[in-house]
Amino acid sequence: MQHDPDIPDVTLITPTAPMSPAVHGGRAKCLQRLVRLGMPVPTTLALSFDAVLRCAKGQLPDMGALLAPFGDAPLLSVRPSSQDPDWGGPGAILNIGMTDAVHRSLSMRVGEAAATALYLRFVQSYAVHVARLDPDAFDFPNLTGAHALHAALDMYEQEAEQRFPQDVQVQLAEVLRSMARAWDGTSARLLREAKGAPRDAGLGLVVQELALGVGMGESGSGVIQFVDAQTGQPRVVGRYLSQSQGRDALNDKTGAIYLTQDGRGPALEDLCPDIFAQLLEYGWTARSRLREEMQIEFTLESGVLHILDAVRVQRSSRAQVQIAVALATDGIIPREEAVMRVPPNALSEMLHRQIDPAEPRDVIVRGIAASPGAATGRIVLTASEAQASAARGEACVLVRRETTPEDIRGMHAAQAVLTMRGGITSHAAVIGRGLGLPCVVGASDLTIDRKRGVIVAPGGRRFAVGDTITVDGTTGAVLAGAPAMLEAVLDDAFQTLLAWADDFRDIGVRANADTPADAQTASNFAAEGIGLCRTEHMFFQGDRLGVMREMIFAETADDRRAVLDRLLPMQRADFADLFAIMDGRPVCIRLFDMPLHEFLPYDRAGQRDLAEQLAMPVTDVTERVQALSEYNPMLGMRGVRQGIAIPEIYEMQARAIFEAVADVVARGLAVQPEIMIPLISAAREVEIIKARVDAVALAVQRETGTAFAFKLGVMVETPRAALRAEDLVKHAAFLSFGTNDLTQMTYGLSRDDAGRFMSTYVQQGVYAEDPFHTLDLEGVGELLAIGAARGRAGRPDVVVSICGEHGGTRAAIGFCRTQGFDYVSCSPFRVPLARLSAAQLALEARLPVGAQPPAAPPKV
Repeated sequence: MQHDPDIPDVTLITPTAPMSPAVHGGRAKCLQRLVRLGMPVPTTLALSFDAVLRCAKGQLPDMGALLAPFGDAPLLSVRPSSQDPDWGGPGAILNIGMTDAVHRSLSMRVGEAAATALYLRFVQSYAVHVARLDPDAFDFPNLTGAHALHAALDMYEQEAEQRFPQDVQVQLAEVLRSMARAWDGTSARLLREAKGAPRDAGLGLVVQELALGVGMGESGSGVIQFVDAQTGQPRVVGRYLSQSQGRDALNDKTGAIYLTQDGRGPALEDLCPDIFAQLLEYGWTARSRLREEMQIEFTLESGVLHILDAVRVQRSSRAQVQIAVALATDGIIPREEAVMRVPPNALSEMLHRQIDPAEPRDVIVRGIAASPGAATGRIVLTASEAQASAARGEACVLVRRETTPEDIRGMHAAQAVLTMRGGITSHAAVIGRGLGLPCVVGASDLTIDRKRGVIVAPGGRRFAVGDTITVDGTTGAVLAGAPAMLEAVLDDAFQTLLAWADDFRDIGVRANADTPADAQTASNFAAEGIGLCRTEHMFFQGDRLGVMREMIFAETADDRRAVLDRLLPMQRADFADLFAIMDGRPVCIRLFDMPLHEFLPYDRAGQRDLAEQLAMPVTDVTERVQALSEYNPMLGMRGVRQGIAIPEIYEMQARAIFEAVADVVARGLAVQPEIMIPLISAAREVEIIKARVDAVALAVQRETGTAFAFKLGVMVETPRAALRAEDLVKHAAFLSFGTNDLTQMTYGLSRDDAGRFMSTYVQQGVYAEDPFHTLDLEGVGELLAIGAARGRAGRPDVVVSICGEHGGTRAAIGFCRTQGFDYVSCSPFRVPLARLSAAQLALEARLPVGAQPPAAPPKV
């Protein structure tokens, strides 16, 4: 950081002094705002970032000039002023200037006990935080008053090998140097970088005349705020403590009193009604003029009120939304700014139960946070155990090495899922997000001992089936026991904020929904339609799995059709429910896309059970399982390849879709069906499937006497499909990019196994981010851009979208906007986040080049 000669090292904070958060930090700028608002702020000086950096190098400002505004024998405090308080910083130092002589004069003014307490506090603070002496050496539990002070002064002289400094210039210089060096230290720098601070983030310091908080008249300190930090609702909150300093009132649980009249005890409102009324006035002024809910730190000195500081109220996600909406509703900020103030992740926390942050956490293991929210339950190790547990009314957590489609019923029954393997787009992660089910994957330090029915955590901790654990899918932690939870809250402020967001966004948001329950969730979150319905997931519900297995073992096409005829009414009912729930909004149904072997049991016990169900020899079942197995099933017989090789499945699904359309139309409801063909790589594949689907559509229209329209499109998830999009759109009305598989094929990287080494790759800079978590805008993004451009070249009105798991992320939405995509589709519980992100990106795009988006005032 280079010194700017136009910026003074030290600035007296006045209403007109040239100051900036980027130069002096947020706290200093906020204090200037308080001064401008006429609040009684003690005399304060601000040291710039450059000045503090030079202090760390031993180049101190002119101490005489710095102290001049404070008069003779001043008492001072020094506080940090970083650009963002979340970046941390050294703690405040109070009572600078306390010496033997000041102690004597102050004793006459405020009493010896009070003066001695101030001096002792300063000696202890200076010794530990400035001179860096052993804290234990200055702890005197059996001494009080003058005895403790003398002991502290003697100990300082013994440990520091010099007398405690008796010159305020020396004291202040050492405090400034110590705080500057603390900020410049390696540990502090790494810590703030982990919180998002730039490497060269600066620290300012504010030197303030001390308001004592002790004295003969009513003296003390307190903090006050005007909203509840958890709910954001208006409420006066805080504490006041007589004969105290700084934020002591928050730390003293027994001596501090309430602020408002309260039946539980005395209150400042009763003790000093005029002071309380002043605080209320200052709070309203700060809210309306600073355009933010502030917590005010105040001090009374012999009945006189001083405002020492004001900081942005720390708040929960729920309160963050409530405050932003309330400020906009009251006309203090525009709606655009309210939308910009709420980070999308705040909505995610509101949508799901979360562990109470005040609760202690007994962390067993950490994995990848794959689906947000937290849930508690008893350990089960199989899907059938999960279903049995749900039938008994017992909450459970399904723990697996990795989940397969066969586990879907167990996932529906569980409260949460934990897997040893997998990444952010693994089966467990994708299904968990779709269900709104807390999920942690890739917990590779955990092992499962199926024979003994236990899981073994790092350090050898063992948890048996039936033991209670908690999965925190927001942070990736797995906890022992059942900590207290905060419930999900979708209040009026949540709905209002998203309604405003919808007014500003310029790209559509649909949901990926596989079941009527998913569709209802999507509808509740105001999704504009279903962008992806993965029909294969429907085959694992109820008795359908058994029917699918019969179809797999059928020997001829006619036999397969006979079995699939039993699935037809089930599929038809599902599709009719989807159409009815979405009530005229488009529903994009992806045809069957799954290797058949995933419907078959992989263990001997399961194969024996299946042989019994099919009345076949076990050897025949085993041979069929082996015959269907593939070296790389994700690149094998799946998607359109099965639709061409085994056409009976797609024919049944097309008939089920169109009969459902006819049924819904007959009920007087509107419907917009869309059919999507998966894993396309050649135009001829689309042509073949389109001909068969069109034939089924005509047949159903003749049979039902119902006319209907539908769109047929392609899921672009192979690089070749992106490159040949101009050919594909000759037969397809839309292109929907499946970024999960497209990323997998572009990288040549298994999305289920990448979690084993991806963190190492990211740490060593091979990839900036996990490409399955954050869309790769350079490589995969280029394929998306090429595919969209070539698709439009062949068909200008082609609809282009993303339906992979990246679809709800800010980066993907931003990319889709710039490429002119029509919509993104994501998991139902990501729809609110996508709506807000899309609005924020649209608002940012309206700004002139180089302008900053509207946001909250500096977080001081």
